[in-house]
Amino acid sequence: MPESCMDEELRARIEEAAETNALLNAVKHDSEAQVGAIMGPLMGENPEFREHGDEIPGIIAPIVDRVNGMDAEKRRERLQELAPEKLEELEAEDEGEDHPLPDLPNVEEYDTVRMRVAPNPNGPWHIGHARMAAVIGTYKERYDGEFVCRFDDTDPETKRPDLDAYDQILDAIDYLGFEPDDVFTASDRVETYYDYARQLIDAEGAYTCSCPQGEFSDMKNSGEACPHREKDVATVHEEFDAMVDGEYDSGEMVLRVRTDITHKNPALRDFVAFRMIDTPHPREAAADYRCWPMLDFQSGVDDHLLGITHIIRGIDLQDSAKRQQFVYDYFDWEYPEVVHWGHVQVDAYDVKMSTSTISELIAEGELDGWDDPRAPTVASLRRRGIRGEALVDAMVELGTSTSNVDLAMSSVYANNREMIDDDTDRAFFVRDSDDHGGLVERQVVGGPDAGEPPYHPDHEDRGRREIPVVGGVAVEGDDLPGHGERVWLKGYGCVRHTRDAFEYVGDDIAAVREEGVDVVHWAPADGPALRLRTMDGDVTGVAEPGVLDYDADDVLQFERVGFARVDDVDPDGESVAYFAHP
Repeated sequence: MPESCMDEELRARIEEAAETNALLNAVKHDSEAQVGAIMGPLMGENPEFREHGDEIPGIIAPIVDRVNGMDAEKRRERLQELAPEKLEELEAEDEGEDHPLPDLPNVEEYDTVRMRVAPNPNGPWHIGHARMAAVIGTYKERYDGEFVCRFDDTDPETKRPDLDAYDQILDAIDYLGFEPDDVFTASDRVETYYDYARQLIDAEGAYTCSCPQGEFSDMKNSGEACPHREKDVATVHEEFDAMVDGEYDSGEMVLRVRTDITHKNPALRDFVAFRMIDTPHPREAAADYRCWPMLDFQSGVDDHLLGITHIIRGIDLQDSAKRQQFVYDYFDWEYPEVVHWGHVQVDAYDVKMSTSTISELIAEGELDGWDDPRAPTVASLRRRGIRGEALVDAMVELGTSTSNVDLAMSSVYANNREMIDDDTDRAFFVRDSDDHGGLVERQVVGGPDAGEPPYHPDHEDRGRREIPVVGGVAVEGDDLPGHGERVWLKGYGCVRHTRDAFEYVGDDIAAVREEGVDVVHWAPADGPALRLRTMDGDVTGVAEPGVLDYDADDVLQFERVGFARVDDVDPDGESVAYFAHP
């Protein structure tokens, strides 16, 4: 294994920050601290820690154990010493049930809290998309509310829907642990949008405009009304009906919402509600439409008609709410409560978290698909064997701040590790890669015919695996000791490296505990071939024979390598597993 490049000063800072966060977590919840719960805040507040994300859980685990060994009074006293300001903030919070998310505004005014995710189905979800579903699903559970999924698919051209993405997104929501109470598809509701457009025209709140885009933009920016603004209602109806009938080409005619042409924010002046698109929608049921609503109009109408009480949207979309408010005012509707938040970024990936970028890389053959372990996608996490709950918990811990936030994947991994470690069998996988010195084979002489490591070090009652050494063993080159030096084959015993063999020298564990002999994993030289798919590329090698007894979707911990999900078992060829995390 590569040596850590962490210096003592950084380690001390990590330990202090970990103790503070563990104390805060324990005092806040009046319970034992959890490694997974403090990883998110630790990484979020200290970006410089992230490059050591694989090592940090091991550093902070004993600190968490120490904090958990304190009584409540001692924890509070220690937190007062380390971070009095955090204790003061904690004590200033309202008493009552604690939640990782802030209260939604004005929930007491609604019989049922009803929130929505509104994905554009132009591709499966990347990790960032999961944040909305994670938070809304959590609020649903907290308030016994309702979760709506509405596919906003009214742009068949620039954000063209992918017909497979509708079901893929619903699968992603299910993976996260939630089930929508209602599912709607905007392209099924176009006639409804037409009806409300006509009502808006009757209210003199909309007019048809054929100004070239650049010409209108110049007038709008100067606060000058376009000449079509004063058309009579009958003419607007006639021209809008012609739009609906597809009698105009793309860009030839739009329907605008009449706002304040002198508004201090030009983006709010007479915005487009409907436009013409020549490209047919990929859904057969919507393929004949050419007059399509803009998202602000469609979403605004739907939020009212579908009974949405609270909306979460990006801080960069504040103008959307303001544009929609003009429509709501015409109809005398009450606008839903709005929570604005910043964007989320995710570390640990070389691939940009962008639907279009990922799609291009798949099309170019740079990625194998949406579930390629190198892709920052929900499908990838699922195939790697990471539980949706682990991602949800990490996303919820980010809160709903208006500032941009960073999700440290190490916090997701820590959550997942806590969930699966106790139930996960151990196994050996020897990597044949330059990063680990290649794969080296040696005969074993003078010892037992097989090693017998436990299935789980904390659960001897589960029994032991039998791994033969007859025919030789394989180890990673970096683990091969010098000639005449010893190494401990885990679950087998101590061997001395001779010129071309391992000579068995006993099973006295004192060699490890008192003499510093290294403990290494190993596998039979003729063990089954296995390919481990990782975020850094594929790694091949040999595994212990018992790996062939597992099924697809089973999770193993390859000792000294990490957790992995079994993907395909092939006794006659190469089995495949996906690396989850250390």
